[in-house]
Amino acid sequence: MDLTKIVSISGYPEVFKVVKESRKGIIVESLQTGKRMQAFLQQKISSLEDIAIFTQDGDIELKEVFRRIYEKEQAGRAPEPKDLSKDEILEYFAQILPEYDRDRVYLSDIKKVLRWYNMLLDKGLIDFSDDKDEKEEKKTDSEEQSEK
Repeated sequence: MDLTKIVSISGYPEVFKVVKESRKGIIVESLQTGKRMQAFLQQKISSLEDIAIFTQDGDIELKEVFRRIYEKEQAGRAPEPKDLSKDEILEYFAQILPEYDRDRVYLSDIKKVLRWYNMLLDKGLIDFSDDKDEKEEKKTDSEEQSEK
């Protein structure tokens, strides 16, 4: 799963796919509405690949959080934050990531993660089946090398 071309723009609740670069920024397409717009360099633009969640022992990549949700939900959608109470959202996230830093990860962050996950899943951009195959291939390759 490649999140390098998926970005979050400060002030917008949805995520965007980078379409192309321009002189003053980038052209993005909303995954929610499909509308294109220009994101300017002075806006805070973050690739989802670069986003991490604070934990007690450091940070964990957003991709790994998505993987844990994907596995818990058996490749299905996560619960919609608007349908859950604050306590239910926090409890759900603690099941996914028990080591998350409760002082630095806010409820709004958790809601974003769940919304983004569902948005990406709906668009077919979340698929970890290839990752398992790659891990098995790497394991097999390393086992073959250790036998030599």
